[in-house]
Amino acid sequence: MYQNNIQYSFSMIAGVEVGKHLYWEIGGYKVHGQVFLVSWLVIFALLAISFIGTRNLSRIPKSWQNFMEFILEFLQDIAKNQIGEQDYRPWVPYIATIFLFILGSNWAGALIPWKLIQLPEGELAAPTNDINTTVALSLLTSLSYFYAGLSKNGIGYFSRYIQPTPVLLPINILEDFTKPLSLSFRLFGNILADELVVSVFTLLVPILIPLPVMILGLFASSIQALIFSTLSAAYIGEAIEGHGEH
Repeated sequence: MYQNNIQYSFSMIAGVEVGKHLYWEIGGYKVHGQVFLVSWLVIFALLAISFIGTRNLSRIPKSWQNFMEFILEFLQDIAKNQIGEQDYRPWVPYIATIFLFILGSNWAGALIPWKLIQLPEGELAAPTNDINTTVALSLLTSLSYFYAGLSKNGIGYFSRYIQPTPVLLPINILEDFTKPLSLSFRLFGNILADELVVSVFTLLVPILIPLPVMILGLFASSIQALIFSTLSAAYIGEAIEGHGEH
């Protein structure tokens, strides 16, 4: 009897799918359909919240406007603390967009019961549990800090690779490859692991027990969005400051 229960549990866990995708052909390219759908859902949700929160602005903020101003101040503080008082303002839109998209994607995966929606292949989930999404976001950050460094310091930005000594040139170059890798795999691994844990608990004990895990997942999802956006701002601030000014 005990052995049968174990076999039944493992057969249910085996039903948790990882890595299956619904592919669409768009312009000769394969697109992950479920990532595309949920990403646009998150974007539309963020746009709707932004529109509702800013359509009736008043000198004395109320309800939604109060909430929107709180979020804006919070995101401005992230950019200001990491990039610096003088240079942070142009980067607030990027840092805010990264934070809100990742937070919305993570929460969409944690709160919405996507398994109830049947697809021909794969299943709907958080866009951030797909490595392609997290790599794309981390590459955007890489392009941003290269742009920030070149805009601020010109061609002299590349002198950072031979400071404090030319011996460190290979290590400094390797650092620029490890930054997007660490950003993408940290976010992908944490979100995928969280969704797998919730899926397994839901299959094994479908009532009440998964709720604390889901609440913990919401907290972890928020922390991951904060870590990604803070590190992105820190990398941009480091590029603008330049190694020669440390």
